[in-house]
Amino acid sequence: MDRESNLNRAETFSFVNPWIRYFLFFFSFLFWVFSLLIVGIGVYAKVQKATDTVRDTFLIDPAVILIVVGVVMFFITFCGCIGALRENIRLLKTFSFTLTLVFLIQLVIAVLGFFHSDQTRDALGKFVKKAIVHYRDDLDLQNLMDYIQKEFKCCGWNNYTDWSWNLYFNCSQENPSSERCAVPYSCCTPVPGETVINTMCGFGIQTQQSQEVDGSIFSVGCADRAVLWIESHLLLVGALTLGLALPQIAGIVLSQILISQIQDEIASPF
Repeated sequence: MDRESNLNRAETFSFVNPWIRYFLFFFSFLFWVFSLLIVGIGVYAKVQKATDTVRDTFLIDPAVILIVVGVVMFFITFCGCIGALRENIRLLKTFSFTLTLVFLIQLVIAVLGFFHSDQTRDALGKFVKKAIVHYRDDLDLQNLMDYIQKEFKCCGWNNYTDWSWNLYFNCSQENPSSERCAVPYSCCTPVPGETVINTMCGFGIQTQQSQEVDGSIFSVGCADRAVLWIESHLLLVGALTLGLALPQIAGIVLSQILISQIQDEIASPF
């Protein structure tokens, strides 16, 4: 009788904890579905563009960025999802390795950005300059720049005269555009009670001095505004950083535990 119970216990015993296995599966499945959603949004945005994207804007095209991020997430979470479900060590190791690599890359970027703030500011400045130059060429870039300027209450990167980088807003005498010396309407300070947006509110602004434009547009550049926003929202920035890091750390730890349990299961003589 004791022998039979021992045999039954040996047959039912497993080194693999089902709670860890299925938690990792649902964890990966949730982000796998989310990655498909991101790819779908990116592809839809890319297809719906009214004009072809300029080659120079390819790397800063929000639609392309969404697609790339979604594809990377899809690959990583697919390995974790199937690896946990099938107890496949190779897929779990791939999941753990790629997730660790992504986490370390993010950590390195954050550390370099903190200790080399001037170089980080210059790199972001190049990104924004391209977005300003191609503001009228890519609808996604246009919407992104408008959103940033409205939310941060800023105009341009250094100041509002940066909009001369754009062909249409350039302030040179040779520019035949009707928007010559103007800035986008997203630079304008909102008028209380205004129901219809005045898209021409920024016309001729670049010909005026900074003290003259105060009150009509946001004269401060987005670089300074971003720094002020981060300094005044350190708790929120920390919470967002932690919220981004914790799921990755959890995925790495759970996958390593599951790999160890599967290896113990394989090495078991029963």
